[in-house]
Amino acid sequence: MISVTVPICNEAGNIPALYERVRATMEKLGRPWELILINDGSTDGSDVLLDAIADKDSAVKVIHFRRNFGQTAAMMAGFDFAKGDIIVPMDGDLQNDPADIPLMLAKLEEGYDVCSGWRKDRKDDAIKRNLPSILANQLISLVSGVRLHDFGCSLKAYRREVIEGVRLYGEMHRFLPIYVSWHGAKITEVAVSHAARTSGSSKYGLERVLKVLADLIVVKFLDRFQQKPMYIFGAVGLSSFGISFCSGIFALYRKLIEGESFIKNPLLLLGVLTGMTGLMCILMGLLAEMIMRTFYESQGKNVYLVREMRNMDRGTVTVMLPPRAL
Repeated sequence: MISVTVPICNEAGNIPALYERVRATMEKLGRPWELILINDGSTDGSDVLLDAIADKDSAVKVIHFRRNFGQTAAMMAGFDFAKGDIIVPMDGDLQNDPADIPLMLAKLEEGYDVCSGWRKDRKDDAIKRNLPSILANQLISLVSGVRLHDFGCSLKAYRREVIEGVRLYGEMHRFLPIYVSWHGAKITEVAVSHAARTSGSSKYGLERVLKVLADLIVVKFLDRFQQKPMYIFGAVGLSSFGISFCSGIFALYRKLIEGESFIKNPLLLLGVLTGMTGLMCILMGLLAEMIMRTFYESQGKNVYLVREMRNMDRGTVTVMLPPRAL
């Protein structure tokens, strides 16, 4: 089965056409399908339209949020309730074309786990949307090592197994290809159509760039230090101790050799502050280590992922935990 998931937020003018286009595309494929529409706190009557479509077509499922939780939460709800082996998220503003879905499914049949859409000829404002997007995509590719032209395109196709267990928070949906790449997923992309918005209004502004940069820091931290947070906290802490030691030695030198008063020399204060900073970073690193170990051990999570096994009985697998966790 193929599950198409669409977050909806005040898209009443686009919903009927969106449903008809998705239905026409999926019926041509001749495969079982479902359309999951997530109403993310709409206030323009979208909920009534969604319920009317669900009443006349059992292939359409509707989820109503109590309030607006954002696109990432709506996308996560679509993944949670989808029943298909392949999940295809897309936007509800008709800027994504459902007719591109077969192209993405064809890529999955070639052996890929994820196919990402690339809005090669994007129909958005060149200054406010396109330029920041290009810069952000280049930065994300550079930092993450996952080479895609368009992380922000919602139209993607995922095999269910590569996104099971992945949880998204904040505005992290654009980084989902990075998360699945950590699980060993094979990722490709195809150029898809992109239309100018004809109804409704965009939910994004230039402040989105700041959110992307903040989320990118989180993604990089999780990539490098999720299982060993002491590496980053310890590095900062030891560096602070180094600065503190050098500052203190130089302050003593100026006091004992040159007779300069500590009051006139800010280096002693710098040494104290950096020393305290180093101590706090080390303690935070130890706390993060305990939290990380609790996360894995209390839930029986492994720090590895198995792609497949041969001549192995899954029922005989024993997870070994440290003595303190037993």
